[in-house]
Amino acid sequence: MCKSRPLIGPTEQHMEHWYAVRVRSNAEKRVQCALRSRGVEEFLPLYHRVSRWSDRPKRIDLPLFPGYVFGKFDAAHRLPVLMVPGVVHILGSSAGPIAINEEELTAFRRSVESGLPIMPWPFLAVGDRVVVHNGALAGLEGILVRLRDNLRIVVSVNLLQRSVALELDRSWISPVTPHRTAAGAASRRLV
Repeated sequence: MCKSRPLIGPTEQHMEHWYAVRVRSNAEKRVQCALRSRGVEEFLPLYHRVSRWSDRPKRIDLPLFPGYVFGKFDAAHRLPVLMVPGVVHILGSSAGPIAINEEELTAFRRSVESGLPIMPWPFLAVGDRVVVHNGALAGLEGILVRLRDNLRIVVSVNLLQRSVALELDRSWISPVTPHRTAAGAASRRLV
């Protein structure tokens, strides 16, 4: 288990924000413990999966976002975080680290701490190209849109400049992989 130091006092927290810390493969738990031991508030969202071992099933905890640990610290004083063994870098731009939206991180924390079953899911944004993988429409590609509170997939015939929108269950769709062949893309162009 991780040992922890007291977190930084409230007078020093005025510049602290949450950041995504990129870590080496399979180093998430070690980095989490190291950050905690240095007094950095950390968050490593985990989910449970049952894995078949040769003699029995075993429940294992895996990172919800492999390769990332979240830390709350002052970006101006990030060197102690960067010096943790296993840390690759802090996500950001050439101008420096970019803080994570606190409301988004709070939503993830609440989701993980709820005790409800949770698992990784491909990120989809409205406007993304998706493919249906269940039911009578399996293999169909379209564009993800939101109408009121429902997700729909829009399928178009470019030649006719016409489209239809189908309401589908979120679990039936996944993002289209970007590495399609030119022949495969041409055969789906009028979808």
